[in-house]
Amino acid sequence: MCDACFARRDFLKLATVLSASAAWPLLRARPAFAADAPLRIGYLPITDAAPLLVAHAKGFFGAEGIQAEKPVLLRSWAQVIEAFISGQVDVVHLLAPMTIWARFGSKVPAKVVAWNHVDGSGLTVLPEIASVKDLGGKTVAVPFWYSIHNVVLQALLRDNGLKPIIKKAGAPAADEVKLVVMAPSDMPPALAGKQIAGYIVAEPFNAAAEQLGIGKVLRFTGDVWKSHACCVVVMHEDDLAKRPDWSQKVVNAIVKAQVFARENRAETARILSKENVNHYTPQPESVLAKVLAPPSSDAAAYARDGAIQHAAWNERRIDFQPYPYPSYTEELVRRLKQTEIDGDKTFLAALDPAFAARDLVDDRFVRNAIAAVGGFKTFGLSEDLDRREVIAT
Repeated sequence: MCDACFARRDFLKLATVLSASAAWPLLRARPAFAADAPLRIGYLPITDAAPLLVAHAKGFFGAEGIQAEKPVLLRSWAQVIEAFISGQVDVVHLLAPMTIWARFGSKVPAKVVAWNHVDGSGLTVLPEIASVKDLGGKTVAVPFWYSIHNVVLQALLRDNGLKPIIKKAGAPAADEVKLVVMAPSDMPPALAGKQIAGYIVAEPFNAAAEQLGIGKVLRFTGDVWKSHACCVVVMHEDDLAKRPDWSQKVVNAIVKAQVFARENRAETARILSKENVNHYTPQPESVLAKVLAPPSSDAAAYARDGAIQHAAWNERRIDFQPYPYPSYTEELVRRLKQTEIDGDKTFLAALDPAFAARDLVDDRFVRNAIAAVGGFKTFGLSEDLDRREVIAT
């Protein structure tokens, strides 16, 4: 079966899991928590999971008095969601748009308690692609319909006079770009075989294409939507209500891990690498270092080549700050309403952006955790939490 077929099957499985008829039995099957039960973490092996993995590796959970099992590596977003809903894991990182679908489209009692990281994704294309306009008539892969990648890509395409299409037999027209869902690990081989002209995804798969010499970064997503969240930290609403002290300690450890990752980027790459004793990801340290601790010359090279067009923003390839700005969630809801998505998105039509930001996010714990590590200045942020979303394609 083709890679795209596997990916679509995975998406359909997730859609089934998030249906009311399937989600409710899973929620009922979730075991009652025990006070002395160890923390269970679920993750995909991408840089988005860095704070969860660093918190485990550096013993930050233990320092908070919480015993944590080794994080469970899961192979698809469907597996992550299913494990979370059924209570097999207590905390996960999820694509920010996916949390909107889960809570408002499927009534899953999940809450965003923090951002996991910012930026950390890119649009990688074949070497001969010189501009977004060159993608006309071609196929580009996204990791998931409900992803910041799909949202940013479709904005880029439309602003360059191209029409994103998701359901069409045969080749796209010259002014169309066919989008397909593909597992991140399948993207570099598909690009190398020219089955696709490009893909937009989280790291380190963009860096892997560069290292393999099969593709180049055309744009970084953080150069389109400044300091955007990609994955967020998600916990069970029931846990937040019934064991707030425990929940606070979990968030404390994750925030401490983000501080560590900001200040120890090369070591973070080693922690995540396949060479590390924990084998958190199958990626070599050299690829992860390209993302987390790139040479200073990279920024100038990307600005020269056009992958970075807003150098004044001073965005890192990936960065870490945990505060979940309401303005981002609100704008994300607005953008999702305009984004082509395969499947039922009728719930979005009536979803008020301001309500979504209030209802989806519980920022009590992350505010306390940020204060405990020195305040917002620790992350280079102002204490004034008003933020204007900056999007420039």
